[in-house]
Amino acid sequence: MKNKFKILSLLAVIGLVSACEKYELPEIGNPSPGEADFTKVIAVGNSVGAGFMNGALYVAGQNSSYPNLITTQMAVVGGGSFNQPSLAEAAVNGCFNPTGGCTLGRLYLKLVNGSPAPTPKTPGNVESLAPFGGDKASLNNFSVPGLTIQTALLPQTGGPAAANPFYNPYYARFASNPGTSTVIGDAAAAMASGGTFFLYSLGSNDVLGYATGGASNPALFTSEAAFSGALTAGVGALLKANPNAKGAIANIPDVTELPFFNTVPFAPIPLSAAQVSALNANFTGYNGILAALIANRVAFGISEALAAELAGRTITYQTTTNSATTNKILITDETLTDIEPYLNILLSLNQITAGQKAALQPYRRVRQTRSTDLINLTTSSVIGTVVASNPNFLNGISVPLGWTPASTAGADVSDPFLLIPSETTEIKNRITAFNNTISYFVSSTFGDPMVLIDVFGALKAVKAGTASYKGSTLSASIAPPFGVFSLDGVHPNARGNGYIANLYINAINSRWKSEIPLVDINSLPGNELPIP
Repeated sequence: MKNKFKILSLLAVIGLVSACEKYELPEIGNPSPGEADFTKVIAVGNSVGAGFMNGALYVAGQNSSYPNLITTQMAVVGGGSFNQPSLAEAAVNGCFNPTGGCTLGRLYLKLVNGSPAPTPKTPGNVESLAPFGGDKASLNNFSVPGLTIQTALLPQTGGPAAANPFYNPYYARFASNPGTSTVIGDAAAAMASGGTFFLYSLGSNDVLGYATGGASNPALFTSEAAFSGALTAGVGALLKANPNAKGAIANIPDVTELPFFNTVPFAPIPLSAAQVSALNANFTGYNGILAALIANRVAFGISEALAAELAGRTITYQTTTNSATTNKILITDETLTDIEPYLNILLSLNQITAGQKAALQPYRRVRQTRSTDLINLTTSSVIGTVVASNPNFLNGISVPLGWTPASTAGADVSDPFLLIPSETTEIKNRITAFNNTISYFVSSTFGDPMVLIDVFGALKAVKAGTASYKGSTLSASIAPPFGVFSLDGVHPNARGNGYIANLYINAINSRWKSEIPLVDINSLPGNELPIP
């Protein structure tokens, strides 16, 4: 059996969606600011607003940030300059691994064993983290990669770096007073100094980090109460800085619909006949125990519901003859019943030996993946790898995904690598609650100075294939040429930023009778084609 199984090409499994009905943003007639003033626009956001894409912040991405695209169009109707905390010209690749010294740069598509795969550029550019050398007092864009709605209010976000879980090097590089100032405070100061309009988009990171980590770290999952308080404090500070200003506030997309969770299929493993024969033989004993428990469920006190659950936990593999016969991933699932008590009974009855029981410890709560599981994009590099230099231990195939010999018996070792249905539901419910809070805040604010940007609905339109621009379908994928997401599967590419910019422009035009020209999405680059 080979030491590493080949996983289906990421791009080979991406279908470019088309539909008969398309949603086209309207064309603009005569440019006009309408009832709004775009003389000085201030943006507060996260990585998307900063232009982070392909796993890094770099010059070309920063120039394609949606706030920069929006204000470029606003300039046609009298808008002023828009100054970003620009990176040094040397930061052409950005920094993919900040904790590793920036030896790697942004992702690009490289042919690996004949298949295109997102691969970091080399070298990376430490200049991406270098202090901003321009005039901090003249900045307009206060969008920071990794920023949450709460850390935007914390001075620790800017430093010190040591022993500080809130430290963010992307804010520290342009903070007005690192360790003392806050993102919201800096943005509010800019608003007070002639700001006339603001773009606010925070909240995605309050669920995204939790989701991309497989819902394994509750500390990354902001509570509804904390979110509401931070939203009121943050936007309130901007409005207080200039009570006459107007603004646009974006809601939060359903992050579980991002390509990061929808590119790797739930059954991505091709296997030969010899591999299948060896694997199925290895699981004969485990499957036999499940069958015995089901057959003797009354004697073991097993309910019909648990019997049905156990039946669904049988492990089988099949020979790959085409894409329809690829195999599922072996995972642990925290919602499954731990079979340890039943193994103890079998041991006491001399139906299994102590050695057999010990060998079964990694499989106490395992199953193979289903279509309702969402596999992380980065998990593709883990599936099938050899564990602990033992060719019999194959990640997600012969042993549960994420397992090592040092793992605690029965532990949910697969948790960081995917989302199971209960976790997906939990995340969706939190996003709904956050968006209800945002919607209520926008609609109830005195004087109605704000407009809501429906990013949530926009992503659904792209995913459904009902969004297009001048005949070109916008696809919720990383596949060139129509995919609007960069290769990290989370952040939009330049075309995606153009789509977001037009969402803002269309909503602003409708709300304040402006006629800001739309961004020409087709003039913006998508993802590059694979290179050797």
